[in-house]
Formats: sequence, structure tokens, C-alpha cells
Amino acid sequence: MGTVRLTAAQALVRFLAAQHTERDGVERRFFSGCFGIFGHGNVAGVGQALQQYSEELTYYQARNEQAMVHTAAAYARHKNRLSTMACTSSIGPGATNMVTGAALATINRLPVLLLPGDVFASRRPDPVLQQLEAPHDGKLSVNDCFRPVSRYWDRIERPEQVIPAAMNAMRVLTSQAETGAVTLAFPQDVQAEAYDYPEEFFRKRVWRIPRPLPERELLERAAAMIRGAQRPMIVAGGGVIYSEATEALRSFVESTGIPVGETQAGKGSLPYDHPCSLGAVGATGTFAANRVAAEADLVIGVGTRYTDFTTASKTAFQNPDVRFVNINVADFDAHKHAGLALVGDARATLEALAELLAGHEVGREYREQNERLNREWDREVERLYTLHHEPVPAQSEVIGAVNAAAGPRDVVVCAAGSMPGELHKLWRTRDPKGYHVEYGYSCMGYEIAGGLGVKMADPSREVYVLVGDGSYLMMSSEIITSIQEGCKLTIVLVDNAGFASIGSLSRSVGSDGFGTHYRYRKGGSLGLDSEKAPGAVLPVDLAKNAEGYGAHVMSARTIPELEEALAEARSLERTVVIHVPVDRYVGVPDYGSFWDVPVAEVSEMEPVRTAREQYDKNRRAERWYL
Repeated sequence: MGTVRLTAAQALVRFLAAQHTERDGVERRFFSGCFGIFGHGNVAGVGQALQQYSEELTYYQARNEQAMVHTAAAYARHKNRLSTMACTSSIGPGATNMVTGAALATINRLPVLLLPGDVFASRRPDPVLQQLEAPHDGKLSVNDCFRPVSRYWDRIERPEQVIPAAMNAMRVLTSQAETGAVTLAFPQDVQAEAYDYPEEFFRKRVWRIPRPLPERELLERAAAMIRGAQRPMIVAGGGVIYSEATEALRSFVESTGIPVGETQAGKGSLPYDHPCSLGAVGATGTFAANRVAAEADLVIGVGTRYTDFTTASKTAFQNPDVRFVNINVADFDAHKHAGLALVGDARATLEALAELLAGHEVGREYREQNERLNREWDREVERLYTLHHEPVPAQSEVIGAVNAAAGPRDVVVCAAGSMPGELHKLWRTRDPKGYHVEYGYSCMGYEIAGGLGVKMADPSREVYVLVGDGSYLMMSSEIITSIQEGCKLTIVLVDNAGFASIGSLSRSVGSDGFGTHYRYRKGGSLGLDSEKAPGAVLPVDLAKNAEGYGAHVMSARTIPELEEALAEARSLERTVVIHVPVDRYVGVPDYGSFWDVPVAEVSEMEPVRTAREQYDKNRRAERWYL
């Protein structure tokens, strides 16, 4: 076997460029490029390697380290976790900026490779600029912060360690069950050290993504449980989409008549107008899905993590005899709620169950009830789309205008604030990839960076980013990257002069929106969420800010103006920002759902005491699923 002498960084970059995945006979490159911001901790190592091998692995320039991880995660999600990006930073703040992105990727089960620079492995020049010194541990660096938010973590302290570290990284990144952020901390001196690497290390390597099936006995038990259920319901999570199981799900529900509620990650598993679609389920669910969930005697979870929003803090499924069958490629998720764990690929498992259930259907009355709920909910969506609220529109009307402007294959992107909950209820999905809301971590600042990742993953689709002013102010810098890369986004910037979502939550717990307005301080206070609030609204001009980034900017104060702006945006070739003020107090109803946010047990404030009484009443519906 021959060898080639390379630096550790050069070897890693060449290895990454040679990795591929294959599923169902379709092969693709796993790493489509590497985002990076260079500093003294990576410019001479990874940076030099990316320049030297720029034709093998494309380098993308970012403006914020957290944002570039979000972009990579969004890219991986849109590619069904079969392709991703790497991200490199310098040591110190460049590295720790990526920690939030790592947590988001891991929580959402999205593969992203992080290559933060690290301090000298030799320790000779310690302490170097930006080094954390720990008196109790000479090996500790800020990169140890990545340990709890990574699915695999390693520190490459010798150049030959690149080989096992890279192989282990790929093992985890390509595992549909274990995937998430992978961190390879890379000391800056080791990046530049040379070693004679075996040429075999750089050959094209194809990682097969299998479709495992549960044991036959478990499938038969699940089929028996479904046959015995009177009111079964499916909860479709992100695993339906990642495993490309949407057609299998459609066939399954059309033959059995079992209705479907969707999680945030699973929205789009069925088209919104499919008669078996009940829409969003849980704390941000529709009345259609939540009414059925409350009476369901069997819940079939497909690719879902069962977060507290999906289960409405374990109040959604109220049938005392409810049982669970969970289809998930990860046994950790498949065993939740003491369910019958069908550990396997969503598509393959649904197809196997369909064979076992041939000829089985739910009762006619139950099927007709669910079809009626689908129609009733769509009428409610139309009502909320057309409130004609003045003097500025309601957020639901903005969503309706964007939905009408978007084509069937276009994508809406969002992440945090009040918008995700309203999108979950109201967005009319027509394509499995048309809805991209990050709600595993619900990370403010994800929206624009995430939209960039979606556009990079599929330039043929128009990408609509819906972002509130709070998230925009946290991270709008990747507008510049979208323009630099020619990745057009249509960003609808919804402005309510503060944190409207938390303002609403604050009012619900008796705190009157404290600290959620963007106001001048007056009389020692930043203001309350009421007409008596002191201090005028801050004169922040977000439209001018976006214009300064190089975006084409338009403003709309009414829905007709927004519709005109959206029509114009579709004809433009560079990123567009449409600034829309909305009324923060006009929201979409919760339709009786609950989310457990503890209220102060004792307080001198009467609204808090009242809220606590309601909270105690709501919590009585919480239960263990055993």
C-alpha cells in the first residue's frame, strides 16, 4: 500500500471530499462543501487545506459561526440527512459560537461536522490567544463545551489520529439512528503537522444507508393492536420525511382510513387537503387533530420524538386505555410512552404493516368524522387568513398571503417566536419538503441562515423565510452570504416591536408582557404590555438595515400591499426583504391545548395568583403513559 505525505488538515479535507452515501441505489456526495470563518486557530491548517483542495471541497464564507452551522443543518434536513456540510472555526469565541448550532443539529437529529480549531497539543506556547486555562485540568479547552451537544466528540492530538477520528465521525454522521453534530477538535499545531497517510484512506468510500425492519413477531403484534383499535391515530414526525415515506404513508392511510396528525418536523407528511389529514397535533395543534387525539385508543407514532409540544405536555391523549405503537429507526425514541417499539426504517416498516393489514379499515363513521374535521379545519384556516384586521394586519393574514403566493414546491422556513405555532396550524402544505420549521431547539436566529441552507440544497425552489423582528435582530448577517452566493431568498420580516410570543406567554402567566417590548427606559421601567406602558417604541428601522446588507427591500402595511410585494419578489433574482408591521395582540386560538410552563406558586401579584389557579387546573390532565 502506497502512502502520501500530507498535513493533518490536508488529509482530513481530502478524506471528506471522497465520502458518499447511497440509499435505494442512488449515490450522492456526503459533504457538499465546508463553511468557515478563519482565525489564527485554523487559517494556516484547515484554511490552507481548503484552498489547496478547493476543486474537491468547496469553501463557503460565512458571517457568523452559529449561523453557518444552522445553514449546514438546514441543508442536511432538506437533503433528508443524506448530504451535509462541514463547518470550521478558529479557537476561542469562533468555536464557542458554534455550540448553539451543534445543540440544534443534535436535538433535531441532523448530521453536521464541526471542526473547531483548538489550542496547541504540544502546549509549548501556552497560553495562546483566546485559550481557556483550567488550573485543575491541563487538557481542558473551550471545545470541551461541545461534548454534551455532540453525538461524537474527539480531539485530534497527533496527525495519524485523523484516520480513526474521521472514520468514527462518518460512522455517526451517516447513522440514521445516531446522527447529530459531530465535533473533531483540531489543535492548531496538529493541523499543520505532516504524516505519511495510506493512499487507501483517500479512496472513494460509499456509506450505505439501509432500511432496517423490526422483527416479524413485533410487526404482527402491532398489526393485531391496530386491528383491535376502534379509534387509532397516526402521529407523523420528521422520520416520515427523512426516510422518504410519504407515499407509503399515503397508501397506508388510504387503505386503512387511519387519520394523521403531524408534528412540526413531520408537517407535509400528507398534503393538507388529504381527507385523512387532521393537520398539526399537540400544543400548537388544530382542533381537528386534537379532538381525535383526545379520544384515540391507539397512537401510531412514526418517526416522532414525542416532544412536549406534540403531546401537549402529556395532555393530548386522554383515553384511559390509550396505547402506543412507535415506528422509529432509533430505539431511544421507539420505546417512549411504553409503546410497542418497532425499531426500523419508517418507509419499510409502513410497507410491511400495510401487507399485514390488507383488507382492514376503520369504521365508516370514524372515517367520515375525520374527513368532516378536515373540511371544517380548512374553513377555519380560511377565516384566519382573511380577518381584514386594521390598521395593520394580523400575523395569520400574513401567513395566508405568503401561502397564496408560494408555489406547490416552494418552501417556507421559520424557527422561533409566535410564528412557528401559527404556521404549524395554518400553513397549507402541498409538498413533503414545502415546510421547514426548526422547532426541536426553536432557535432564534435560525431562520435566515436556515433558509440559505434550504436554497443551497435545492436552488429550483423559491424559499420564503418568515422571521420576526426579534429573531432578525439576533442574526440577519447571512443575508450577505445569500447575496454573495447568488442564493435568492424572499424574507418576510414581521415586525411587532418586540418579543410577541413571549409577551403572550408572559400575559398568560400573569406577568403582563414584562420585558418583551422594544421601548425606551422611562421611570426605571422598560414597560409593560399595556396602554399604560412607559417609554416610546425604539426607532429601529429594520428595512434600512436589510437594505444596507444589499437586499432588495420593500415595505407593506396592508395585505394588498404585501400581495403586490410578493408578486414583485418572485420576479427578482436577488434576496428580497419585505417589511410588514403586524398587530402583536391578534393571535391564533390554542383550541383548548395546553403547554406546561410553571407559574409562580406564591406571588403578591393578583394576575399571577389567578394564572396559578388555572395552571393547577390544567395540570390535572397530565398523565404518565405506562
